[in-house]
Amino acid sequence: QFEVRTYKRLLDIVQPTPQTVDALMKLDLAAGVDVEIKLA
Repeated sequence: QFEVRTYKRLLDIVQPTPQTVDALMKLDLAAGVDVEIKLA
């Protein structure tokens, strides 16, 4: 018997600096972890 679990986390950063966005893009994450960055 198999089970697939999906976890989602939302991180809302108010007024991010360019350094913050750059640091988020350079994060080294585990295999299977997907990150979506939206700039509004």
